[in-house]
Amino acid sequence: MSKYDLIIIGAGPAGLTAAVYARRAGLSTLIVEKESYGGQVKLTDVIENWPGTLSINGFDLATKFYDQAVLLGTEFQSAVVEGLRVEPDRRFITTSAGEFEAGAVIVATGASFKHLGIPGEKEFTGRGVSYCAVCDGPFYRGLKVAVIGGGDSAVKEAEYLTNFADKVYLIHRRGEFRAGRYVVDKALTNPKIVPMLHHVALEITGSSAGAEAVRLKDVRNGEEKTLAVSGVFVFVGISPHSKFLSGLVETTPEGWIVTDRHLTTSCSGLFAAGDVRDTGLRQVITAAADGARAAMSAYHFLSEIKLSHK
Repeated sequence: MSKYDLIIIGAGPAGLTAAVYARRAGLSTLIVEKESYGGQVKLTDVIENWPGTLSINGFDLATKFYDQAVLLGTEFQSAVVEGLRVEPDRRFITTSAGEFEAGAVIVATGASFKHLGIPGEKEFTGRGVSYCAVCDGPFYRGLKVAVIGGGDSAVKEAEYLTNFADKVYLIHRRGEFRAGRYVVDKALTNPKIVPMLHHVALEITGSSAGAEAVRLKDVRNGEEKTLAVSGVFVFVGISPHSKFLSGLVETTPEGWIVTDRHLTTSCSGLFAAGDVRDTGLRQVITAAADGARAAMSAYHFLSEIKLSHK
């Protein structure tokens, strides 16, 4: 069985940054990732809010994260994590590639946006279809956009988008929004927001230049219409990748991992970083910051263990 000081689960911005800081601190480090490195950031066409870089392709930024981790000596294992066992001084990760042992573990498995599953959604992701208003809102200055969803996130993000877009269609299949009353009332006083209740999205259409329209159906009478928009923002939910930790760490009812200010979970020696954590903002920069903090917390945790055994 291979043994490491630190095992990081997930190779997105949080996990890769954690590896950089862990290796610089002298910890033998393994990253276990079921897919390719980079996480959600690889799906982003253009990133313009990474400090010091006016504009960069998401894939290119993810590659820079990965290359730096490799250069510093991080080891990588492609595998699905199936479970985690905790003993007083060691943690054991069970994966599809076997079992690995570590003194500390950082969970940086991220989260996934729920998709509509309609034609055009996948094709235009990163080219007019977005799941992050903070990331992509500035690209739509003076344009028309659609927001699909009826919960707090959808309504709040619709209001945020009015800082850029001239008109925001807020589309929801039910007769009233599920968001809190105060959130809804505040948003609907904004003249840029056009509520479209009782409607579902059927298709997102466009050209090689990107998304250009969304086709809708009125669920009351079946009538269809097409809205000309330059962007479609989908906010129908987001799910953390934390099921493999069920019963081991404290989570919110939705599955987000609860941590303290040191990014320590309720389980000793187990830390969490990035989008899988219960946090108020999910961005590349906050994930990277989490990774750095979690790595240093793991370093101090391991140092204390070593001192206690002397």
